[in-house]
Amino acid sequence: MTDQKLPPASLVVPLDFDSVQTVPESHLWAHTDESSQKIESDKIVSIPVVDLNDDNVMELIGKACEEWGMFQLINHGIPKTLIAETEEVAQCLFALPKSQKMKALQVPGTSTGYCIARFSKYYEKLMWHEGFTVIGSPVDDFKKLWPSDYQRFCDKMEEYQLKMKALGDKLTRLIFKFLGISDEEMVKLLSYIDPTTRKPHMLLRLNSYPPCPDPSKVIGLATHTDTSLLTMLHQARKYGLQIFNEKEGWIPLARKSDTLIINIGDLLQIISNGRFHSIPHRVMIQETEETTMSMAFFYYPPGHLNVSPYCKPLSETPQTPIYKAVNVKEYFTIKANNLGKGIAALTI
Repeated sequence: MTDQKLPPASLVVPLDFDSVQTVPESHLWAHTDESSQKIESDKIVSIPVVDLNDDNVMELIGKACEEWGMFQLINHGIPKTLIAETEEVAQCLFALPKSQKMKALQVPGTSTGYCIARFSKYYEKLMWHEGFTVIGSPVDDFKKLWPSDYQRFCDKMEEYQLKMKALGDKLTRLIFKFLGISDEEMVKLLSYIDPTTRKPHMLLRLNSYPPCPDPSKVIGLATHTDTSLLTMLHQARKYGLQIFNEKEGWIPLARKSDTLIINIGDLLQIISNGRFHSIPHRVMIQETEETTMSMAFFYYPPGHLNVSPYCKPLSETPQTPIYKAVNVKEYFTIKANNLGKGIAALTI
């Protein structure tokens, strides 16, 4: 990271990747800590695989969250056909001419549409990435992209979000039970509609990583943690995602087919009182001539709620909160004001 920051992310337009033949200076990450992507193949690891139908699923998820902050989920209930069809919509979107995508550009004061990574403002260089954010119905943006054929694209995105929301509900309930959190507290944190905005607490971000003339000098997504409770990721390619381990450094992950990658977000780290960790991760561009994609579903509690460490009141070993309580909406501001280091700002 650097003290020299880009303009706000909403003011930066994604690169026209179809027109570039060399990596422009704005996207050149050579000679930085982030550019060290050449990692030995024997370091590639597979994070725990959890079967949602396993009789001990709660314990398996809890153990994976404690040890890794991340796991792969099989038998998750999201139909393969729906994932494939939603990915196809995303592919159609990113294959549009740049001039067409710009009609749905995310502008200041909005949260949806065509965009760069939101945390780009923390870095001096831009990432080899273009994104599209969907919250609820994408109809307003999709009308701009496909004026006469937007509804069929909208239907698929909405169906995918509802399925992912239901999965997020199930996973969060299992995790809260593992932590010993009461049903009453669960109801607050899993409230579907914010009473102030009447909007659901979910965000789908489509990520595209176009072909690059020199992958060794760029980054798909730079180091970050997610602000969510949980993030549920479908990635179309096997490699590219890397996690940071304090002992091993950067570790590339090998994705198992037909799985979703589930990782802990900052808000769940706070609620778990540090028992789970929101793991730093990044995406590297591989030696490929094809565009690759991922679809990240971010699962949040309502913005008006305060979250705080859950310390079991009747525990034999009394627990002391290690983080301050924080309002969910305010946490986003705290994280932005601390260059993406929100957890550190709450440490007691």
